[in-house]
Amino acid sequence: MDFRGHLRAWLADHVTPDAVAAGRSGDLDALRRWNAVLADGGWAAPAWPVDYGGRGAGIDDQLAYFEEMDVAGAPGPVNAIGVSNIAPAIMSWGTQEQKTRFLRPMLRGDELWSQGMSEPDAGSDLASLRTSAVRDGDHFVVNGQKIWNSLGHHADWCQLYVRTDPDAPKHRGISCLLVDVHGPGVEARPIRTMTGEEVFASLYFADARVPASALLGPLNDGWRVAVTTLSHERAGVARLHLALRRKLDDLIAAASPEALRSPVVRDELMGLYSEIMCMKLMTDRSLAQMRAGREPPATLGSLAKLAWSHADQRLASVAVGVLGLAALDGRWARELASSRQTSIAGGTTEINKSIVGEQGLGLPRDR
Repeated sequence: MDFRGHLRAWLADHVTPDAVAAGRSGDLDALRRWNAVLADGGWAAPAWPVDYGGRGAGIDDQLAYFEEMDVAGAPGPVNAIGVSNIAPAIMSWGTQEQKTRFLRPMLRGDELWSQGMSEPDAGSDLASLRTSAVRDGDHFVVNGQKIWNSLGHHADWCQLYVRTDPDAPKHRGISCLLVDVHGPGVEARPIRTMTGEEVFASLYFADARVPASALLGPLNDGWRVAVTTLSHERAGVARLHLALRRKLDDLIAAASPEALRSPVVRDELMGLYSEIMCMKLMTDRSLAQMRAGREPPATLGSLAKLAWSHADQRLASVAVGVLGLAALDGRWARELASSRQTSIAGGTTEINKSIVGEQGLGLPRDR
């Protein structure tokens, strides 16, 4: 049996209604229980190397993984940012002690991780960060604030980017620390969004003492740690169009027969379908380049992010026209409100447009 067949059979035996419901509701305790089942079965991060608990899956198998997980309605690992972003950095830059200490608990969801990048005055511009870390013997003393930390108030650890050399040029003098969020001098305050949810937090550091052994990568060279390629999950961009397609299917299923007979509604839905299929084709083209041994354009991530945020916001707005007053309560009301943040999360629309314009189209940099 091939990779897809093994996964499909495993999901059929292990995915429960409770796991599917947890993925929809965001029940953290239930997601962590499901995460442990995934990890113990070897399916929490199949793109990871076998030595770290993965399967060393190639591009095609990674794509099959996301497709089958989507069909089954199975949630992925609760440490989504950790598995996709932080773990590759630890694998590439970490000491053997750091790899042994952190990767397995992260994979099983036994310890939750957040990423400390954004600051009140340094959102998408990481190089402008001001949170400082001053060496004092065997420790760094950290002071400053981070904001928009996903699950920051639930996290046990934070991959924290700090300025360790204030006199260095903007992109230098930055270091990366693996910080125990429960340690003294660290406070996490949840941020309530307009949907009423608390999925983000602000982290405050007041003379927090972090062991020097927590340094990830070279001192004052944290910028290179931050831009480490996500080589262990190259097909991950497929999740964007898969999630949108599932959401569109749910909207069509919720619509009344009368609404679906409307030419205006049908035109709107077909427009959304076309956008999502264009995202799929963009993903397929980039994966084909990888199979051929060529690197996809560096702007792929920014293009995918721009397309996803536009389509997600459009879908939420269309839902109101399709469902009427029913869209102003429950799930679709939350979708309408939460969709506004998609043009900010993971890099603002303005930043991504600049990347595409300058790196993709060769336009002059903004002075």
